[in-house]
Amino acid sequence: MATGVYEATKKDGTHYYRANIHYRSKHISLGSYPTFDDANAVYMQARELLNDTGATLPEAFSLYDKVPFEKAVILLNYRDNGMYLGTPIYLQSGRYFIYYLSPEVELKFDNDDLFYYSSHKILQRGGHLYTNDYGMQVSLLSRYGIKNYAVAGTDYEFVNGDCHDFRYENIRNINPYYGVSRLNENGRVSYLARIHINGNYQIGIYASETDAAIAYNKAVDLAKRAGIDRNYPTNYIAGLSASDYADIYTRVKVSKSYREYLISR
Repeated sequence: MATGVYEATKKDGTHYYRANIHYRSKHISLGSYPTFDDANAVYMQARELLNDTGATLPEAFSLYDKVPFEKAVILLNYRDNGMYLGTPIYLQSGRYFIYYLSPEVELKFDNDDLFYYSSHKILQRGGHLYTNDYGMQVSLLSRYGIKNYAVAGTDYEFVNGDCHDFRYENIRNINPYYGVSRLNENGRVSYLARIHINGNYQIGIYASETDAAIAYNKAVDLAKRAGIDRNYPTNYIAGLSASDYADIYTRVKVSKSYREYLISR
């Protein structure tokens, strides 16, 4: 058997081949393959890739196309940066790293997130990016305080226009609260609060984001008292004392049409 290729057997008796490479005192798995030739081709290219100091990403994906692209990223990052990571991350100068979602798609993150993404694989379903965390799907955007229902351009935006740049300075959370939307009419900013009950019901328009967020909470409380059995999320207002919250809660008004709807149900 060639160096780096090992025969193995599945529980049903089927034979397959594992490819591995030893580099800088580390034993690195290159994956499992149905035939010896497949596993050997991957091993040979991986060895060439590590020795080819001129090979860089993403060009190396096409030059060494037998090596799975994730493994290619891992190998080159270990070769160039001396750090072995289990996910397709390549460290960059300038306090950020690239996570290769595919050979064509590069996601940028601050180094503050390196520990998390080195142990959490990023997955994609449609346009939704997420990780699996303790058995739950966690949206990448949730790490920035952006809610699952948020709409790009309305509730949040990528400052430089690059939707693959997840560095903190590049993401602006426009509407951080449930049920609240920012309005801008002729330069005058206000905040619309709505709640969804068989359609959207307007709670009111408010001068401050905090008032709108608390008005939404008040609308949720009224809905529960009216017998609407839904698990509505509510807004937590950081930095607001209990007494200040209570004062705003008492002061903010909920639209007459919404209150009449609750009574007429």
